[in-house]
Amino acid sequence: MTSPTYQPRVNNSGTGWRNPPIGAPDAGQGRRPSHQPRPDEQRSAQSGPEPQPGFGLRGPRRSPHVLTAESLASLTLPAGDDGVIIGIDPQNQPAVLSLLRPAPLDIVLVGSMWMAQVLALRTVATGARVAVETARPPAWGQMAQAAGGGQQCVSVHEVRQIAPQGPSVSSPVLVVRDMGARPPRNQLAPSPWQSVLTVLPFLGPRSPQMLGRADLVGLQRLSPEEAEVVTRVMRLPEQVGAVLPTLSDNAMLWCTRDSHQFVMTQPTEAETNLLGGPRRMD
Repeated sequence: MTSPTYQPRVNNSGTGWRNPPIGAPDAGQGRRPSHQPRPDEQRSAQSGPEPQPGFGLRGPRRSPHVLTAESLASLTLPAGDDGVIIGIDPQNQPAVLSLLRPAPLDIVLVGSMWMAQVLALRTVATGARVAVETARPPAWGQMAQAAGGGQQCVSVHEVRQIAPQGPSVSSPVLVVRDMGARPPRNQLAPSPWQSVLTVLPFLGPRSPQMLGRADLVGLQRLSPEEAEVVTRVMRLPEQVGAVLPTLSDNAMLWCTRDSHQFVMTQPTEAETNLLGGPRRMD
């Protein structure tokens, strides 16, 4: 390899790797360091403390963010909007459902197993456990194996074979009851940090009583006759009840006796690969 044709620059005042320290006798030999402003720049600069060599640029000249003792009472910590994202509302905003609470919660879902399994998967994603009491264990088995990444987050039980789950604030439980339109009496009642979700494929003879006792009701598409019953029991506005027979497969109405909210459930790619597309009946 030939030698370079340029002449290397020699630094007589340093070691060849770094400049001599500022303030050394031979540092710059009376020249202005390159990082300090020229006299004309210094005169035109705004008033204030001069920048110190070696400390970089001067930051924003703002007053410190100090809160007075009188202002402390105005501080708040938002603690709402926690729970399971079940879809989007008509304003295209995330719809969050608080399924697990320190108070008992009884939920009735009139819809498909598909919708119940989506809710179960998303509940597991929040760190909770799901216990399923069902008359069709094979239909829940694949979802239970896939949920939790190998951990036992979803347990499937035969009818009347479910044991106490021991819920707590650090280990909340969602109990899913999937036993047709006439489910037997519940063995695990709602309790603090243990919510019960009862899945009804359609309204049966006992359904109005179940809807009347429920704290929260989720409705997929209903027949006109079912919509009339639900409108009366849940005290829905007539125009809202008229929409229920026209809902798409992934649309729902979540309601109590005091409020209601339409939600569009959009499955993720993983949910679609595992459960298939949205549907009203299984």
